[in-house]
Amino acid sequence: MADKTLLLKNADLLCTMGPRDAASGQSAAHVGRPGDHCGAEIKNGGLFARNGVIEAVGDTGSLPADADTVIDMTGHVVIPGMVNTHHHMFQNLTRAVPAAQNAPLFGWLQTLYPIWCNLGPDHIYWSNALAMAELALSGCTTSSDHLYLYPNGARLDDSFEAAADIGLRFHGTRGSMSIGESKGGLPPDRLTEAEPAILADCQRLIETHHNANRYAMHRVALAPCSPFSVSMDLMRETAHMARAYQVGMHTHLAENSEDIDYSLASFGMRPGEYIEAVEWIGNDVWHAHCVQLDPQEISLFARTGTGIAHCPCSNMRLSSGIAPVREMIDAGVKVGFGVDGSASNDSSHMLNEARQAMLLQRVMKTGDAMTARESLALATRGGAAVLNRDDIGVLAPGYAADIAAFDCRGIDFAGAEWDLLAGLLFCGPIKTSYTIINGKIIVDQGQLVSMDMQHLLSRHRAMTADLMSKA
Repeated sequence: MADKTLLLKNADLLCTMGPRDAASGQSAAHVGRPGDHCGAEIKNGGLFARNGVIEAVGDTGSLPADADTVIDMTGHVVIPGMVNTHHHMFQNLTRAVPAAQNAPLFGWLQTLYPIWCNLGPDHIYWSNALAMAELALSGCTTSSDHLYLYPNGARLDDSFEAAADIGLRFHGTRGSMSIGESKGGLPPDRLTEAEPAILADCQRLIETHHNANRYAMHRVALAPCSPFSVSMDLMRETAHMARAYQVGMHTHLAENSEDIDYSLASFGMRPGEYIEAVEWIGNDVWHAHCVQLDPQEISLFARTGTGIAHCPCSNMRLSSGIAPVREMIDAGVKVGFGVDGSASNDSSHMLNEARQAMLLQRVMKTGDAMTARESLALATRGGAAVLNRDDIGVLAPGYAADIAAFDCRGIDFAGAEWDLLAGLLFCGPIKTSYTIINGKIIVDQGQLVSMDMQHLLSRHRAMTADLMSKA
C-alpha cells in the first residue's frame, strides 16, 4: 500500500503542547504552575505526516514542499487534537428533560433512569455517532465513553461501530451496575446485571475490540459505574481482570456531598479509603469528577499515578461543587477534562470545557489560578496522560497526526491578535475549521465529512422521539 502524506502549512500559529526539553526531566503529562512552557509556539508553522504519524513540525519553510494532501492554514491556530476523558454519549437523547433540569446528582439520576430503561442498540449507535460528531467539531480527536447500562440488547459494540463510522479515536469503557434499589443501590433493578454476566462481557469486549498497539484507534477499559451501584466484590474482580489483560480502569468518585455521605454510611470509609480497599489506584486508573477529594486523597492520587477526569460544566450543572484542580496539579496528579454526559452538561464541546475549567479555578482562587495555556495543556497532553497514552496530545515527530485547527479571522477573534492561542479560551468557544484524526480529515472547513449530518440529525431525532413516546 502506498504511503499517504499530509502537509499543513502557513498557520498563523501552531502550538505543539509538548513538554519542556528533555534536560528538564519533565514528562509530557506535566503541566506545572501558571506561565509554564506549554510547547513551541510557531508562527507560520506547519507539519508533515505520513500514514497518520507526524514526521516533522516547524516553520513552513523547513517542511517538505508537497504531499498527497496539502492544507493552507493561513489565518488559523493549530493545536493537538483535544482528548475527552469522560462521557456518557447515550445521554444526548435526553438533554434538558424538564423534570431533571434543576435536580442535583441523585435526584437527576432517579428522574432519568426510567427513561433510559427504554434504550436499545439503535439508540446507542445514533447517540454515540452524534456525540462523536459534536466532539470532532469542537476539536476533540480522542474520547472515552462510559456506557454503564445495557437494556434491550444494547451493547458496547454499538459504540465501537459508531466510532469507526465517524472516525474518532475511541476508548470504550464497559460500565456496569449490579446493585439496584432492592439491594440499597440507586438504579432501578431492571437496569442492573448479574455480576458473572458483567465479567463475562468485559472479557469478550477486551478480546474483541481492545488494541494495545501504538496509534490504536480502539481501546477498551473496564468501568463499574460507581460505589453506589456495584458491589465491592465486583470492583475487585474487575480490577483483577483489567490488570490481567492490561487495560484501563474507570469509575465515578467523590462527585458531590451525597457521594461522600453514601460512602461513609455504606462502607464506613471516605472515597480514598474505599478505592484503596478495592485496589482501584494506580497509573492504569482514572476517576471521574473527584470534586470532593480532601488533601490526603489528592496526595494518594499523586503518589500512585491515579488520574482524574475533571468535568467542570457538569459539576456546575448538577451543583456538585468546584473541584480543587489547582491543588491536584500542584500535587502532581494527572488531570484531564471530560465533557461528561450530555444530559448533565448538556454539550460535548471540549474547547468550552477547557474555558470553564480555567474560569472556575479563578472563581475559587485568584485571576492567575489557571492560565489559558495550562488549560489547553490539560485538554490535550493532560488528557492523553490520563488515558495512559504517549502517542497523542502533542504535535511532534512520532505522535499521531491528530490535529485541530481554528480559523481566527472571524468575529470571535476580532481584537485578539495580541495572543491568538489564549484567545481560543478567552474569546471562545468556537467550532473547529479542520479536525484531523490519524491523518484523515474528519471536519473540513467546518463541516463533518465522515457522515452525512442531516441523516445523522434525522436518525437522532427519531431516537429521541421514541424515548419521549415511552416516557
